[in-house]
Amino acid sequence: MCTNSTSIETKKVAALREGIIGIDKQIPLLDGSTRQYVFLDNAASTPTFRGVLHKVNEFLDWYSSVHRGSGFKSILSTEAYEQSREIVACFVGADLKTHNIIFGKNTTEAINKLANRMDFQPGDVVITTVMEHHSNDLPWRPKARVVYVGVREDGSLDMDELHRNLEQFAGRVKLVAVTGASNVSGFAPPIHDIAESVHRHGARLLVDCAQLAPHRAINMGPVGEPRSLDFVTISAHKMYAPFGTGALIGPKSFFAQGDPDYRGGGTVDIVTLDEVHWAAPPERDEAGSPNVVGAVALAASIRILSQVGMDAIAEHEKNLTRHALRRLKIIDGVRIYGSTDPDRLDDRLGVISFAVKDMPHAQVAAILGFEGGIGVRNGCFCAHPYLLHLLGLSEDKAQVYQQEILNGDRSNLPGLVRASFGCYNTTEEIDHLADMLERIVAGDYRGDYVLHKPTGDYVPQTFDPAILHRYFSL
Repeated sequence: MCTNSTSIETKKVAALREGIIGIDKQIPLLDGSTRQYVFLDNAASTPTFRGVLHKVNEFLDWYSSVHRGSGFKSILSTEAYEQSREIVACFVGADLKTHNIIFGKNTTEAINKLANRMDFQPGDVVITTVMEHHSNDLPWRPKARVVYVGVREDGSLDMDELHRNLEQFAGRVKLVAVTGASNVSGFAPPIHDIAESVHRHGARLLVDCAQLAPHRAINMGPVGEPRSLDFVTISAHKMYAPFGTGALIGPKSFFAQGDPDYRGGGTVDIVTLDEVHWAAPPERDEAGSPNVVGAVALAASIRILSQVGMDAIAEHEKNLTRHALRRLKIIDGVRIYGSTDPDRLDDRLGVISFAVKDMPHAQVAAILGFEGGIGVRNGCFCAHPYLLHLLGLSEDKAQVYQQEILNGDRSNLPGLVRASFGCYNTTEEIDHLADMLERIVAGDYRGDYVLHKPTGDYVPQTFDPAILHRYFSL
């Protein structure tokens, strides 16, 4: 009898949950009881795969300096570090013959590195979007004129405006920088269609894949092809390997030109008192002792994700998102920002931002945490322009809030509550979120929540921070 491949994939995805460190942790609730923690803040950082920790612990017995040590441990560590590059390259559809894998701290550092390494000239334009995380916006502002592509009413990227901007600034556009998926609405722009348009206008494309990489397959494609992605960035802390690394992937020929932005050990072939000869890529852009353990952790996580299959993970998370949208959209008093269509899942991830009528987003998040044992995130999610657009705030109103914040008062900080799913989450966890939101809307919660104005956070009046030290302390 043949085994159904779909059922095998389903079992593999289900097994991922058992491989999450801390999945069974009981946390204290406001009423004195405990319950198993429900983590729905994966868009910020994911928990750790147990297999990643095991691989890191195995490697630490052999850890040593890389690239120049002559001892056995150094040779072995160098081999592991370079093998990590190969695994990353395979994961994003890159070819090490033509692509460079540069390890760094995270996506933010990777994008800043690219901004520093591009040879911007007066008059150059960078086109980005209103959807971006600050990390794919702020690094470009000191370097070039930044042009922002707007979004449609549902929060998705306005592709027509993108094409108009490419035409308007033809010959001046140095780079187009877009998110692979929004950390606010989950929308995933058609990056390969964008690549084709960008290349037709003689520019390069960067895709910030920090949100996309843990949830969907990525295929950069051959260097120079019309629909290929020129640069991609990823962060391990969003990929079940929070050991302090990320990667910038791009054409080897690009990184072979120009001076590195960070200078020091490991970046050179020859140094005299009068001249410097820089090393070849990628060493040229990895100054100092690299985070070898972090690279090994990222590679180990990629191996786990790849063995399960990104398509299987995507299908599981689509089912979670479908279930969540169907449950949340019918709760009177809960409003979802972005698409609420449970059948529109191919161009979005499991990231759902919402508000509860007549209740501050920070208080909603606090109740979910203290009384439901649910970890979510609230605020602007490091994407202020996009969030303010989705909220429909006028410029005058936004200015009032900005002044209050600058004066140290975040009481009225605009924002939403965000639930974001990972490969290990379940429909039961989503049902618990929906049940808690129904209780919140009905006023069925116990705590008397006090606002802390400098942070904008709400905390139950009876909460004693000393309880934290019963669970962990340095």
